[in-house]
Amino acid sequence: MHSLFRRSLAEGLGTFGLVFFGAGAVATQSMPNGASGVLGVALAHGLVLGVLVTGLMGISGGHLNPAVTLGLVAVRRTEVRAGAAYIAAQLLGAVLAALLLQAIYPIAMIRGMSLGAPAIANSIQFHQAILIEAVMAFLLVSAVFGTCINPAAPRIGGFGIGLALTVDILVGGPLTGAAVNPARAFGPALVSGQWVAHAVYWVGPILGGVVAALLWEHVLLRDVKQ
Repeated sequence: MHSLFRRSLAEGLGTFGLVFFGAGAVATQSMPNGASGVLGVALAHGLVLGVLVTGLMGISGGHLNPAVTLGLVAVRRTEVRAGAAYIAAQLLGAVLAALLLQAIYPIAMIRGMSLGAPAIANSIQFHQAILIEAVMAFLLVSAVFGTCINPAAPRIGGFGIGLALTVDILVGGPLTGAAVNPARAFGPALVSGQWVAHAVYWVGPILGGVVAALLWEHVLLRDVKQ
């Protein structure tokens, strides 16, 4: 097993990549030749997540998301100490990615898109946004268990997880921004100062992630040999 430092470093680097390319795809929507729409944003997030999880799963498990980490801690597949280190690394990686975006992107783009920080649509209420984020995180963590933890599942690396995030953003992007990841929301929010309804992106994903982990661990995979 790799050292905790090495595993945490992998989580930080992976989350850095997810936020840099994901939030970067959102930020470019304000450019005349960068308006790829929700499909482009969804594909950017899903593809980079699939690549990063596949590359890092042999080191840290490729969580790259505090909601995934807390779900695995809840069912004792990740130790509490390791989980805390992972989350700290994920948040640091997200902040560093947002700082790099701020340094290289035009200031007008940063102000217009808040560095890709997620935002709730005007028609969506606070409690509805939490529920939407929870349902989307439930799908994401279900993909983690269904494609990476279930020993009977086909070995497709992290691309099942990336596809789940792509679907989440296609459906939830216009509603909540579909962060589905507290770190993905935290980094751009901290650097841009966009904190409106930020609690949604912690409460919803963590709630959905933990519920999904408990369901898979104690019901769906209860009698499956690991």
